[in-house]
Amino acid sequence: MSAVPTTARPLSRPRRLRRTLRAERGTGPARRGWRITPWLFLVVPVVLLGTFTYIPVLNMFWYSITDWNGLSKVKHVVGLKNYVSFFTNPALSRVFIVSLYYMAASVVQMALALYFATLLSFNTRFKNVFKGVIFFPYLINSVAVAFIFLFFFQPGGTLDSVLTGLGFAQSSLPQWLGDPALINVSLAGTAVWRYLGLNFVLFLGAIQSIPAGIYEAAELDGANRWQQFRHIIAPGIKPIISLSFILAIAGSLSAFEIPFIMTDGANGSTTFVIQTVKSAFQFNRVGLASAMAVILLVIVLIVTWLQRLVVPDEKVDLV
Repeated sequence: MSAVPTTARPLSRPRRLRRTLRAERGTGPARRGWRITPWLFLVVPVVLLGTFTYIPVLNMFWYSITDWNGLSKVKHVVGLKNYVSFFTNPALSRVFIVSLYYMAASVVQMALALYFATLLSFNTRFKNVFKGVIFFPYLINSVAVAFIFLFFFQPGGTLDSVLTGLGFAQSSLPQWLGDPALINVSLAGTAVWRYLGLNFVLFLGAIQSIPAGIYEAAELDGANRWQQFRHIIAPGIKPIISLSFILAIAGSLSAFEIPFIMTDGANGSTTFVIQTVKSAFQFNRVGLASAMAVILLVIVLIVTWLQRLVVPDEKVDLV
């Protein structure tokens, strides 16, 4: 008796219906595999983040309570001795005074950036040219900026030549990078020129995100530019101003490239980061340097928390 070939019969309607419902509900094998796929793409970034960020931070906390010199295989636990040494040694704690210059410069920088961003948000002649001029310094490498202003502030340099042309005697001009009373002002002024473009772009983008119809309604009500800024722009970009404030505090404490290249911390211009680097690699006190890094991290976290506490995030509704 010959075998009768069989053909695959189509699935019965109830079975097809069950598979369709399972796929729609996301309970099928293919659907479960698709849910796992995005997590697979996160494995490598998370591993790299933990390897090069969180593990070094934990090591930094460990080094901060030791007397490690960076070379020896032996590390003796000294507890909080490094922290006490930093706060009780005037030569080390003076870096906070230097940071005040950069903090004041950050306030000036934010004010100028907000002024120019507001001004160039309205109809102004050649505003695209001015935008490029203001933002261009931020595109220059910090090393190049430091060398530019090194020649700018040197005796007989660009600044002295301009002041001499205005009628000042060369002998009466101060040493901009040699006088301890002026050196930090000069370096902080350089930082204002260097980073003004960053805050300017942040403020400009935030201002332009406000609907144009609000300005038109304000003009119809007779509001001038100052009133528009006070009641529309300032409340509308409040989160960006808060972010810039946090960045200003962190940047004031972590100033490094410009003072390091221009003066190497001489004449009382040593910043927090310069002192940390010198403690680690010049004086071989890695434990103290790690403690300073921890202090910097804690200060930034405390400032951020206080800023969130005083100026909490609020939903701004200008419409």
